[in-house]
Amino acid sequence: MKNQKEPDSQTHYLPIYMCLGLSVGTAIGSATGNLAICMPIGLSIGMCIGALMDAKNRKPSDDASQPEDKNADE
Repeated sequence: MKNQKEPDSQTHYLPIYMCLGLSVGTAIGSATGNLAICMPIGLSIGMCIGALMDAKNRKPSDDASQPEDKNADE
């Protein structure tokens, strides 16, 4: 099987911080009595932090969205 990809050894932070944010939001929501408000806020903050950490951890070769234009200086 030559089309088989090798396992990804890179750490993915998004699911980790989603769980942490949800846990913190649930704890704060339970303590304050605003569970319905604090859970989504905690999840959103966790998603933002996880996405930023994933972007920071990404290899430069993985960013194929910005191809180099060699004729841009002309």
